[in-house]
Order: sequence, then C-alpha cells, then structure tokens
Amino acid sequence: MKKLIFSIIIACMLLSIAPLKSDAGTIPPSTTLPKNSVAPTEEAKTLLLRLEEIKALDKSTLKGSQKRELRKEVRSIHKRLWEIGGGVYLSVGAIIIIILLLIILI
Repeated sequence: MKKLIFSIIIACMLLSIAPLKSDAGTIPPSTTLPKNSVAPTEEAKTLLLRLEEIKALDKSTLKGSQKRELRKEVRSIHKRLWEIGGGVYLSVGAIIIIILLLIILI
C-alpha cells in the first residue's frame, strides 16, 4: 500500500513538472493593459501620487514627530492600496503542499 501511494505521488510530481513551450518571442509587446487586469482607480492613482510626493520630500529638515507621522501615513497608504488591489496569491510551493495534503488525506 505504501509503495502504491509513493508511486502515485511521484507520478503526479513528474506529470506536473512538464516542460512548456514559451511564446515569449512571438508575442509583440503591448502598451495597453491586459483584459483580465484591473485598471487603476482614481483613488489608487491619488494614493500613488501622494507616495511619490513623500519620497521626493527632503526628510532631513523634518522633526522626529513629523517623520513618525509620515511613516504612519505611508503605512496606511500601503495598506489601502493592498485593500484596493485585493486577490489571493499562492506560491508554487504552497500549491504543491496543498495538492500533496489532498492526495494523502483522500
């Protein structure tokens, strides 16, 4: 029984790591956004502009409390941008672990 499960796991791993043909050289670069991507909203654009303003600021003339406020503002902007972007991202390693757990438990 152990050999069968081990063989199935090895077969799944070998089949999941199949070489794929790359079409990187045949697709012309596009200047527009892909159909499935989300266009940046006005709120996201304004938040990004504010981040650029903060980066361009000369922070050597600011007091400690002002720097602290800027750091808090940058963190809140990053958090808000993360909420706007949304989505759940899984790494390849996480997907492999999930598949292995499913195979073992089923």
